[in-house]
Amino acid sequence: MSSRKTNVEAFEKDADGGGGYVYTSSERLSCRLATGRSLAAILEVGQFSGRAVLDMGCGDGHYTIQYWDQARPRALTGVDAAAAAIRVAREKKGERNITFEVADVHALPFPNDSFDLALVQSILHHDDDPADIVREAFRVAPVILIHEPNGNNLGLKIIEKTSRYHQEHGEKSYSSLKIARWVEQAGGTVERRRFAGFVPVFCPDGLARAMKIVEPWLEKTPGLRALGCSVFVLVGRRK
Repeated sequence: MSSRKTNVEAFEKDADGGGGYVYTSSERLSCRLATGRSLAAILEVGQFSGRAVLDMGCGDGHYTIQYWDQARPRALTGVDAAAAAIRVAREKKGERNITFEVADVHALPFPNDSFDLALVQSILHHDDDPADIVREAFRVAPVILIHEPNGNNLGLKIIEKTSRYHQEHGEKSYSSLKIARWVEQAGGTVERRRFAGFVPVFCPDGLARAMKIVEPWLEKTPGLRALGCSVFVLVGRRK
C-alpha cells in the first residue's frame, strides 16, 4: 500500500491480525484462483529474468516471493507503507535474497534509474493520487508493469460499492485507457496490454469453479475480454 491514503491502516490491521493479507492468506477457492491467475498473467509479460526489479506496494510479500522463485530476477526489492506487512514479508522470505523496506511509493528512497523494471501491482486503485505513483515508477525504472482490477467490468463496479471489504480498503478501479493516459502523461508509451482472469475474490466455491471454466474462453474473445475480465496487465516504457 502507498502512504497517502488513510486506508493504509486497514492493511496494517490485516497483516497484524492474520499473518498476511486477507486475500493472500485465505484458503478460499476463489482467492486462490484469482491470485494465481494474476500471478500467471504478470509472469507471462513481465520478463523479470536477469533484471533488477522493484515491487512497489509489495504488501505481505505473497507475490514478491513467488516472483523470486519463478521468474529469477537478478535482484528484487519490495517496498510498502504498511510496516506490519513488511514484517510479515521479511518473515516469509526465509533465506531468499529479497530486500523488503517500509517506504512511500510517492517518494521512493532510491536514485533515478535504480532498477530495470518497476512493478506497480494492484495499488493504484487504493491511492488518492495514482498518476503520481506512475510518475515515480518511471523515475526509478525505464520500464514499468502495472496490474490493476479492470475498471470496465460492471460486476466489479457493483462489488466495489457493496462489499464491506472493498469499502474498508478504499477500492476504486480504473479503465486501462485511463491508466494508459497516466503512462503517457508521465513520459511513457504503452508497449503491451492484456486482460486476464474472471474469478473474483471472496465468491462462493461453486461460482468460482463455474467462472474458472469460462475464463479461458473470455480471455480469448476480442471485445468481451475488455469488458468481462477481472484484471489487466499493462507494460509501459519511458520514451
